[in-house]
Amino acid sequence: MSRLRAQSRTSPAQLASLAVLGDVDRPATLTVDDLRTGWEQHRAEVMFECATSGPRRHRFEGPLLREVVLDSHPLFDARRRKDRSRFVLSVTGGDGHHTVLAWAEVDADFGNAPVLLATRMDGEDLDMAGSQLVVPVDRCGARYISAITRVRVRALPKDA
Repeated sequence: MSRLRAQSRTSPAQLASLAVLGDVDRPATLTVDDLRTGWEQHRAEVMFECATSGPRRHRFEGPLLREVVLDSHPLFDARRRKDRSRFVLSVTGGDGHHTVLAWAEVDADFGNAPVLLATRMDGEDLDMAGSQLVVPVDRCGARYISAITRVRVRALPKDA
């Protein structure tokens, strides 16, 4: 399904966006509003340890990472589990913070982790700040990436 950019009251230059690219058939650039209006929104009440400020509690809302990436048509054979299991997702934030997830972590046939691309945090829209990666299954907050700029899909070589 194609996602169309919704009309916004804020100029496009002011809106944070992220790119879905790499080993996909349909790369996309999406604003937080695109993420909010283009996919079902899920909620996650999370608690994680921050190395610098201790325990953090937040309520996030946004689409599932896997649903957004699937709309860009990753270059795997969806019918073949072993083909899907060799893909990774690299997520980069505006501050250069970076993390990697295995596709199998978020795939419904494997880990089925409800990883979000948050559009709201604690009831506040993230349109200006940018989407946040939310990994509710993590006890440590290191993979919570703020102001996402890029989600890169990569296939590991079949002989690796």
